Amino acid sequence: MATEGSFQESTKTKVTKPKKFNVIMINDDFTSMEFVVNILIEIFHKDPVDAENIMMHVHKNGRAVVGAYPYDIALTKTNAAMTKAREEGFPFRMTIEEA
Repeated sequence: MATEGSFQESTKTKVTKPKKFNVIMINDDFTSMEFVVNILIEIFHKDPVDAENIMMHVHKNGRAVVGAYPYDIALTKTNAAMTKAREEGFPFRMTIEEA
């Protein structure tokens, strides 16, 4: 309850959605199709049918968007995939671009 001579301060908070970043998978001639499908299932949580379709798109077109995420999630998923590829000896590549 306000009394005479006092005032009530109000603040407005503007909430914005975080920018999305596309994780892009790039084709190479050495990384196995099975490895790519497994990465899509394990790290990007794609179902097996979607993973197979994305893998074939990458194979035929040279690249494909795997998903759109806030930057920190896109970076974490990309780093996890690249680390797993290095451990397996694959020259697998991914990039992150603003959506």
